[in-house]
Amino acid sequence: MARTTGKDTQTPAPHAADSHDLIRVHGARENNLKDVSVEIPKRRLTVFTGVSGSGKSSLVFDTIAAESQRLINETYSAFVQGFMPTLARPEVDVLQGLTTAIIVDQQRLGADPRSTVGTATDANAMLRILFSRLGTPHIGPPKAYSFNVASISGAGAVTVERGGQKVKERRSFSITGGMCPRCEGRGAVTDVDLTRLYDDSKSLGEGALTIPGYKPGGWNYRLYTESGLVDPDKPIRKYTKQELHSFLHLEPTRMKIAGINMTYEGLIPRIQKSMLSKDREAMQPHIREFVDRAITFTTCPDCEGTRLTEAARSSKIEKVSIADACAMQISDLAEWVRGLTDASVAPLLSALGHTLDSFVEIGLGYLSLDRPSGTLSGGEAQRVKMIRHLGSSLTDTTYVFDEPTIGLHPHDIQRMNDLLLRLRDKGNTVLVVEHKPEVIAIADHVVDLGPGAGTAGGTVCFEGTVEGLRTGGTVTGRHLDDRAAVKETVRKPTGSLEIRGATMHNLRSVDVDIPLGVLTVVTGVAGSGKSSLVHGSIPSDDGVVSVDQTPIRGSRRSNPATYTGLLDPIRKAFAKANGVKPALFSANSEGACPTCNGAGVIFTDLAMMAGVATTCEECEGKRFEASVLEYRLGGRDISEVLAMPVAEAEEFFAAGEARTPAAHRILQRLADVGLGYLTLGQPLTTLSGGERQRLKLATHMADKGGVYVLDEPTAGLHLADVEQLLGLLDRLVDSGKSVIVVEHHQAVMAHADWIIDLGPGAGHDGGTIVFEGTPADLVAARSTITGEHLAAYVGA
Repeated sequence: MARTTGKDTQTPAPHAADSHDLIRVHGARENNLKDVSVEIPKRRLTVFTGVSGSGKSSLVFDTIAAESQRLINETYSAFVQGFMPTLARPEVDVLQGLTTAIIVDQQRLGADPRSTVGTATDANAMLRILFSRLGTPHIGPPKAYSFNVASISGAGAVTVERGGQKVKERRSFSITGGMCPRCEGRGAVTDVDLTRLYDDSKSLGEGALTIPGYKPGGWNYRLYTESGLVDPDKPIRKYTKQELHSFLHLEPTRMKIAGINMTYEGLIPRIQKSMLSKDREAMQPHIREFVDRAITFTTCPDCEGTRLTEAARSSKIEKVSIADACAMQISDLAEWVRGLTDASVAPLLSALGHTLDSFVEIGLGYLSLDRPSGTLSGGEAQRVKMIRHLGSSLTDTTYVFDEPTIGLHPHDIQRMNDLLLRLRDKGNTVLVVEHKPEVIAIADHVVDLGPGAGTAGGTVCFEGTVEGLRTGGTVTGRHLDDRAAVKETVRKPTGSLEIRGATMHNLRSVDVDIPLGVLTVVTGVAGSGKSSLVHGSIPSDDGVVSVDQTPIRGSRRSNPATYTGLLDPIRKAFAKANGVKPALFSANSEGACPTCNGAGVIFTDLAMMAGVATTCEECEGKRFEASVLEYRLGGRDISEVLAMPVAEAEEFFAAGEARTPAAHRILQRLADVGLGYLTLGQPLTTLSGGERQRLKLATHMADKGGVYVLDEPTAGLHLADVEQLLGLLDRLVDSGKSVIVVEHHQAVMAHADWIIDLGPGAGHDGGTIVFEGTPADLVAARSTITGEHLAAYVGA
């Protein structure tokens, strides 16, 4: 037996490499952060809490994750950096102990019509390889199964230099792609309703065209009336075939019109280029309305919506084509892949199986690979991005999540928690920005920011354990164990909205009466068919105001004043008080500082280095030229008004010389949704997700409608803010509106007058109504997953 020496019993000195167990942040000043200093333990799960707008994202995403990415980018050569987005160094004094950051945020996936769940992950690429190896009949390489690759062929002469002599050779090539030639891989074809373009009983001379921007006498109109190709005095219905073709479909042709060389083009291709090729959201409202009326999207008759050529659809593995595989629910597709045992593609089957199992594990097994990525909600998009990280063997990296539980039913939150803990247990640092108490409960370390939002936030109120947070006295600590009680009495409906035979997506001929005049909550697990029922079956007519999850778009020139339309009455009030033009009071128009063009800062581009933004010395960041700032309203100039918080501006425009009822009404709505602390001129790019959602809600509250449809209004809201939202929903109902909310938050369910629960599962396991009634009945029955979780929440 070997003797133990004294030397062995001594504890060895810790290795220098083991002393870097903390991420140290000192003096962070991004956005509203006020010299924040925190120490975050590595290889632990840290949750960042605080009211919406308190600075959580500024600390986690704009400081820690941004600096980690910037330092990684700097390791590449200057040539490579020139092709990468340039990142500025965050406003922070010291950042130590950073590791590689993998960011999983809530940015929606691209809404390109050719982008699907399969193309956004690696699943489609692997399926294409699989079919190119095993599919019978064999039709070609993986490209032949891709709806993003068109079939092309060509031939011609090429000049080759051989032995000092130039020799001409004939070469030909062909690429076999899988793109359906009729719809070009989109799965749908557009059809133009000609009756919306013109009145065929009139002639062009009588003003037959009804397209926005095509006014008699304008160049758009003269192009057709003076082309000489059609008779401007003949009614359109009396045109010959040739005239109608020239009028509607003629290819671009150079000709002289009214003595000017111009390009004549048929009406339909001209409208397609000028209007249909643009992003619908970026269109002006009157053009968007015209496009919605005039253009109909129908399933492509050639490929039946599969986007693929007939050849690609004819190649099959065990009677399943690639189109069939992509249309399957992912949980079923995973089963089918497990049944394939060909040894020649074993590594591919293993990788594909793992990716598909990751979808199921993360709660997205109800999707199909051919689902357009633009139709995913923010929570679904975030979880799709997580797929590639689930099986990763990387350790000692920092995973940064932005509210990963958005769009998740309480039943699914437990699975998300298991996933976060598994990432941590592999030796990774996991940073989560989150509001849900179920996620805060599993944290090893909590950083609570606040105490308020905007300028009232930006400081660390608490650092420590979850138990410490409960007794810490902060806003989050006080609300952590809040439980809303089920309503004793519920409102009586004034009528009902009948839905019959709803079959959109996974709905199975659903018949339901949605009560009007009350607060109705539609709930169920993610993928059970809630949005399909509400958005797909409730007619979006004049009486329905729909606030969905599409994000607000805006540059740093956009702010709450421009987005809500508040700036218009303010500009007019300034103009009237001073006897000048309203355009002077817009930083995007005549009143802009000429040096910085109304941006308030001057950007200096430094090629592959991060650009530098410096405050404009001419206007000192006020964005207006000096002469405009001499005009006043109620003793304030326009830059001082835009620097006011909403609450102060509401008082300012309520009475006295500055009294402006139109501005005051908009400010009241902003205060109602809890945005009283926002400054009117704060760039939209600096707002948090919850703030943007409420800004959108405030804007839609002005819409004239009797039915409000809200899609997860609690997304991005702190526990304390949910209380205020419930008050707002009550005020809407009490004012005679009907409010229908798609929601997972138990506090909103408990507060409802009527609950419609879909399920029992997701995808093809859902799509039916499993409960209709009051929250109290749902808790008493506990007949559904939602009922069980709501009963546990209210302590029944």
